[in-house]
Amino acid sequence: MGVEIHVDFNAIDTVTETLGWIVIVFFANKIYQKQMVKPKVWKIPVIILAGLISLSINWNMFDVIVKLPILPLGVWILYFVRKRKDRAERWQTYRSFAWLGFGANFIFFASTLLTIPVHHAIYPKDEPSVHISKVTNAAIIKIHPSAKDRSLNKDSLLNQLDTLRQEPIYSNRWYEETIMNTESNKRNERFPYQLIGTSSKWGSGLHTLIYVEEDGKGILLSAPKMQLYFRSKDSLLEGGE
Repeated sequence: MGVEIHVDFNAIDTVTETLGWIVIVFFANKIYQKQMVKPKVWKIPVIILAGLISLSINWNMFDVIVKLPILPLGVWILYFVRKRKDRAERWQTYRSFAWLGFGANFIFFASTLLTIPVHHAIYPKDEPSVHISKVTNAAIIKIHPSAKDRSLNKDSLLNQLDTLRQEPIYSNRWYEETIMNTESNKRNERFPYQLIGTSSKWGSGLHTLIYVEEDGKGILLSAPKMQLYFRSKDSLLEGGE
């Protein structure tokens, strides 16, 4: 678990970040209305942003790195800059906004914790339709000399997308079948095609490479930190067996 100085402006998605800032603006307005001595309005967001600076701990939760703030570095910096005899009153005026800035880290942290399970529920990573959403411009390209001249059957892909069955990835067995038990000039790549021109569901944030098996009935989804293998009943390729 690493420790770093971090200004956390990131939420898991734009909606979470927007909601977080709405909450911050709400509390900033409440603080402003209650103060007897009103600070200059343009300085308030500057103080809040400075207060965001914190010493944070990285925490990996469901493959998402979240930042847990532990020390209010921004508040300390503002304190030492403004806490002088002739500026004591100014520090009292802006102190609440500085601490609101540090507290904003916890608002984003809590929003992220709430968003992660919702995000996983809306975009389950083990569903092929999440990785392959739009297929209007879908096509296959050959990525190995053993690949035959075949084309993608878009109708077959669309019709079978929700019925693809997940199967284990037998890496060792596939390696032996492809490399160990065949002569170098007769080797066939198990996944000689790549599916291109597709996109994942909007908002999922997934960037997946999709490989098609030589018989046209298997697809390998390869995303950062994850690989999934699915089989179809019928071939996804024109001319596939």
